[in-house]
Amino acid sequence: MGEIVLVRHGETAWSLGRRHTSYTDLELTTDGERQARAVGGLLGGRRFVRVLSSPRRRALRTAELAGLAVTATDPDLAEWNYGEYEGVTTAEIHADRPAWNLWTDGCPGGESPAEVGERLDRVLARVAPLLERGDVALVGHGHALRVLGARWVGLPPAAGGLLRLDTATVSLLGHEHGRRVIGRWNQPAPPPADPAPELSARH
Repeated sequence: MGEIVLVRHGETAWSLGRRHTSYTDLELTTDGERQARAVGGLLGGRRFVRVLSSPRRRALRTAELAGLAVTATDPDLAEWNYGEYEGVTTAEIHADRPAWNLWTDGCPGGESPAEVGERLDRVLARVAPLLERGDVALVGHGHALRVLGARWVGLPPAAGGLLRLDTATVSLLGHEHGRRVIGRWNQPAPPPADPAPELSARH
């Protein structure tokens, strides 16, 4: 039985600034591109029977730089629709709504936790049968992939709030004794190696 390999995209200017980013189609930063290349080293030369990506450029570019050949884009892998909170930070939202919690309240003009859960359930229903043939890679976004991880193990969408997921990380969903399990979560790509120090000339 294969595994589902989750790849969160590399850094963007908005992820760096902790601004909610769903439908805004940002490019990776220079550091984000470096992170994406490093993600390739975490994939261990795996061969995938299917590679699905969010249609957003930051996800597609991450897949490309990580050496993943995207089979298809899947709109159900897009990030949580933040509606009126697009581009806004949690701190800014809390200034007006101190008790607001994305994982229970959703976003005005955007999606509720249940709606996000429904579309990530559709992704899992499509890819789970493929695991009999091998591994599947899903390239996407922080909050959506956290919901997907929770749903894989039968938890409600709100449980994704307990699964921190940083940019340019790899997570594994699989099976143990016939049960669905999270095999690895939020594994970061290694930082670039420091250049070797220059040796001073001897006189």
